[in-house]
Amino acid sequence: MKGGKVKKMKKVEMSLITGKAKRVRHDNGRTAAAKAAVMTKAEWLAFQTEKYKKAWPKPAYMNGAEKNTYVRDGGEGAYKDKTYEMVTRWTANTKISYRPHAKAPGSKSHVRYEEYAGAKTVGQALALGSYPMDWCYDYEHGFIKVLPGKEGDIREEPLDISKVDDERTLTDVDNHLVRWFRRELAKRYNLNIQDLYTDKGGGESVLMRAHRMVADRRAEEILKLAAKEKRAISDDEITLVMSTWAFARNTTRQNVIPGGQNWVWSDTMGLLRDRMGDIHATKPTLRYRSFTRIINKWLTDRLPAEVRGFKFTSLNLNCNYAAKRHRDGNNFGPSMIKAFGKFEGGELNYFPDDDKSVDLEKLKVKDSKSINLSKNLAMFNGNSAHEVNEFKGDFRFSIVYFTLGCHAKAPKEVMTSLKSMGFHTPAPDEDPYTLLGKPGSKSKPTLRSWDADALAKKTAKH
Repeated sequence: MKGGKVKKMKKVEMSLITGKAKRVRHDNGRTAAAKAAVMTKAEWLAFQTEKYKKAWPKPAYMNGAEKNTYVRDGGEGAYKDKTYEMVTRWTANTKISYRPHAKAPGSKSHVRYEEYAGAKTVGQALALGSYPMDWCYDYEHGFIKVLPGKEGDIREEPLDISKVDDERTLTDVDNHLVRWFRRELAKRYNLNIQDLYTDKGGGESVLMRAHRMVADRRAEEILKLAAKEKRAISDDEITLVMSTWAFARNTTRQNVIPGGQNWVWSDTMGLLRDRMGDIHATKPTLRYRSFTRIINKWLTDRLPAEVRGFKFTSLNLNCNYAAKRHRDGNNFGPSMIKAFGKFEGGELNYFPDDDKSVDLEKLKVKDSKSINLSKNLAMFNGNSAHEVNEFKGDFRFSIVYFTLGCHAKAPKEVMTSLKSMGFHTPAPDEDPYTLLGKPGSKSKPTLRSWDADALAKKTAKH
């Protein structure tokens, strides 16, 4: 306006995290917080000693931990996965003890902390104004510790809403945890919160669902990139999606569970026959199709010419356990296996001449063949005895490709669905000994293996 004063624009500071303008607050409530402080700074410092730090230690996994980074930058987010796994197991009766005067006077967090720090249980903490986000922060910083209590005060597994028959039995703590955790995961992994509502009897916790959705999303991205670049799926890409995937605690595979354990991390994808005799594709197979496709494509991209006709209807996905000596129940034809991750050991010991005429424990080690699965792709008869050596390392994943013995009885629409996800399904009357001979065969090999790097290079040339 002519002759008028030009209004000076205020400088807006943008957040590097959100990309949006930062909110401007004059003192962030510090003046009011200072007035409400229950002690002076000098009094507070008397409680910031090694005595109190040792009595309320940080969780071991936080010692020397790197600074938390956002998921989009390759980190775990605001809090560690182990923290979520701990806090979501708490109940209203979980006994806790807060470190005295842990937060500095002059801050709003100090005022709030002093109000809820007298709580003796998680239920009391909630009633006094502390919420799941506070519990995560305080637990990671050693401000809160869990005390021994009665059986059931802490759940063995995080609360799984899909297994709750009557939600009226849930406590205020349960409801706050479920709602908060769902929102937190949606924000953390950039997911639609509605997709995190689990089905009754679906067998997935909210955390498991979130990890699997991210694994499926990453698999889809990799599949598109590989198609654009006209290349095979790499070992590193399989390791990435497997490390993102949330494995189920499997108690049903009693024949493979090592001594001293009650369960293993293991999932079956593809065709399965349940205890009622129903033959179907497992729920995770149908829900996470890109994840299933990438596992299948890794193998079909590099199948050696001499076994190009290998067929499979199912996958066993395994994480971090050495299967004890066992025989598979009733597989049809040969299986193929490969291990991924950073580990040492974990070889497959396989008895190629085992025809089940000798008890498992009486088989002699000298009659077995050892295959390094980190470097080799192997074809073997899963119905003959095999086991996995002990190993060391952060992660060892293995994938077993096999055909269910009753595949010929599967509904046609199920087999069609499997084919759309990259399974190479056999004909109902297929010969199971085309590629691998029967135990003890002299005319056909009873074990085949290939150098995985050589296969990958050969695939790259095509």
